[in-house]
Amino acid sequence: MSDTHESTLTLPVLPLRNGVVFPHMVVTLRIETEEGRKALAAARQADDRMLLVPRIDGSYAKVGTIAEIHEADDQGNVVVSGISRARVGSGSTGPEGALWVEAEPQPEADVRDAALDELAAEYRAVVTEILAHRGMEAVAERVLGIDNPSQLADLAVYSPDLTLAQKVEVLETLDVRERLGKLLGWMREVLADLELRKRVRDEAAERIEKSQKEYLLRTQLEAIKKELGEEHDVAAEYRARLEELDAPEQVVEAITREIDRLERMSEQSPEHSWIRTWLDTMFDVPWGRRTEDRLSLDEARAVLDADHTGLGDVKERIIEHLAVRKLRLERGVEDAEQEAGAILLLVGPPGVGKTSLGESVARALDRRFVRVALGGVRDEAEIRGHRRTYVGARPGRIARALIEAETMNPVFLLDEMDKVGADWRGDPSSALLEVLDPAQNHTFRDHYLEVDLDLSDVLFIATANVTETIPAPLLDRMEVIRIDGYTDDEKVEIARDHLLPRQIRAAGLRPDEVEVPDETLTAIVDRYTREAGVRGLERELGKLVRKVATRIARGDGTHTVTVHPDDLVEYLGKPKVWRDEAKDRTDVPGVATGLAVTGAGGDVLFVEASTMEGDTGLTLTGQLGDVMKESAQIALSYVQAHADELGIVTDALRRRFHLHVPAGAIPKDGPSAGVTMVTALVSLLTGRRVRPEVGMTGEITLTGKVLPVGGIKQKVLAAQRAGLSEVILPARNEVDLDDLPDPVRKEMTIHLVDAIDEVLKLALS
Repeated sequence: MSDTHESTLTLPVLPLRNGVVFPHMVVTLRIETEEGRKALAAARQADDRMLLVPRIDGSYAKVGTIAEIHEADDQGNVVVSGISRARVGSGSTGPEGALWVEAEPQPEADVRDAALDELAAEYRAVVTEILAHRGMEAVAERVLGIDNPSQLADLAVYSPDLTLAQKVEVLETLDVRERLGKLLGWMREVLADLELRKRVRDEAAERIEKSQKEYLLRTQLEAIKKELGEEHDVAAEYRARLEELDAPEQVVEAITREIDRLERMSEQSPEHSWIRTWLDTMFDVPWGRRTEDRLSLDEARAVLDADHTGLGDVKERIIEHLAVRKLRLERGVEDAEQEAGAILLLVGPPGVGKTSLGESVARALDRRFVRVALGGVRDEAEIRGHRRTYVGARPGRIARALIEAETMNPVFLLDEMDKVGADWRGDPSSALLEVLDPAQNHTFRDHYLEVDLDLSDVLFIATANVTETIPAPLLDRMEVIRIDGYTDDEKVEIARDHLLPRQIRAAGLRPDEVEVPDETLTAIVDRYTREAGVRGLERELGKLVRKVATRIARGDGTHTVTVHPDDLVEYLGKPKVWRDEAKDRTDVPGVATGLAVTGAGGDVLFVEASTMEGDTGLTLTGQLGDVMKESAQIALSYVQAHADELGIVTDALRRRFHLHVPAGAIPKDGPSAGVTMVTALVSLLTGRRVRPEVGMTGEITLTGKVLPVGGIKQKVLAAQRAGLSEVILPARNEVDLDDLPDPVRKEMTIHLVDAIDEVLKLALS
């Protein structure tokens, strides 16, 4: 083929799939494809020249290498030499059926300056350093002898550290400076990787050498000590400790087995330290150590009364447990006959003293006290321990608590039982089933210790805010005792006897420097707190005491500071609670006062009803759960079905109704708002206001029956705190009135009803 342009050649193309040929290279190619054989045949018509073009992922490179054929044999082996780079132009099928393209030669520009020489020298130094790392000093010397920057850069084709794509990029980079710059960046990365690997190998070899040296020295030291009779026998020490251990037979056998293994094991073995850690833990467990219970019922009751005001049910249950234990010991009942039901669950709102009651029980029984916080625990191994095969394994919380208590019969407080979680790591509540079962916990097995722990003498006391989130099988193993909260009189007594003295001590004051009369405490309870417990009350007392301490620290008062009710605005700010809130909220028809139980105790809920033009139906707002939504639908259906009896005009029901329970950000649910919703709807449709002093609770049926509900004590106490004087309850909840404190029963008027019409007569003005 003849030249088509003075600077452009038309040459057949030989695709290269696995490599790159640069100018000034002499290589032998193996032609095996039909496409390659056609290109070789066509090259004879182009003065034995062809264009070698790399091919990656089916695409040709933009630049190829013009090569001249020197030798070719019948087996397809061809010796070629690269002449120069050439840009690949358009192409078509030509003679011999080969692909012919227009190739624009790109001869190397003979440009040399100081900057290019400096770049080439830096690249040469990096390459020789890489070759030195690989022990190829002879090749490094040949590299140092190459002076041409372009030829130096094209040596990259021999580098095993560059990918085919990178080599093609070097071929396509026509400017020598740019080509050397790219290669220098890549080779620096290669050199950094080689230096890092060398450093890692050197450090590993140094550690191995050090460990071998230590092993040799330790072996020599042991031999010297043995010759001098000063050998330190670790196994003998453990055997001596085992003779003094009062442990069950199966525990002694397990410890003996591990001591025997320890004797046969080299100190350099990792398992040697694991066995020693396990043995130390086993000797820390208080096998056979128990404290003597205080068996005087009067002394135990005195301790409980001194620590807590009220809580009669809980105190009675503790005294019963103590009385049973006393009789069993006096009458020689076998230890194997454990008392069933000795696992108590204290359920109540925050701040009623559940956690502190556990400490009081321990003091009353004269036992050690251990608190195990379960809130947020999601890993089963936290309860049962990790198996010894894991790195960092240790016993579970139950075994660690026994070690901490140093006795086998402490009082365990399992705090926040209702907040135990579960995920892919296991279900801790399932692991607690064995711990909290009196029929099984005498053989509780920790995964780390791998021996039976006798928990039958442990008095377990669990606490929770609610029981709904506790799994039913776990709840079934515990005796539930509800602490529903305190009356105002009890709060005043608690503040006077417990909270105020504690806050005075915390503020660094002496008892004679501040005086808070009962009427002031009553005012704080009445105007600044509305809660089932006393946590908020203690915060207010702490704030008051700190104000007094500030005055004394400034020198404003050197004598006793007496805080009167009129001074509370100065100390605590404006009142936060108003007893007449129900009166303000129910001064228009359509608003009724209901009673509910939340995780924080009893509370009052104001159910508001309104009506508007539009499609008939019911709109509900206030974050209501499914049960309350059903109650609302039942309430509307009852009102629509009994409109004539209730004195409601039928046309008034052909509108859209809206029921709203304020505090919409707080989720609410439960079967106790039915009567309140009916009362609010009837009040709206008849124009009769709900009496402001009345609160109510109960579920309804479509026929108008009032069904019993739970949490009566908490609801009545909440009504009292809110300033209500009358409460409407289902008649079948009469049995729950015995739980109410006498002062509350005397102060509150309680109406027991069977049907909704009785509720409406009592509630509507």
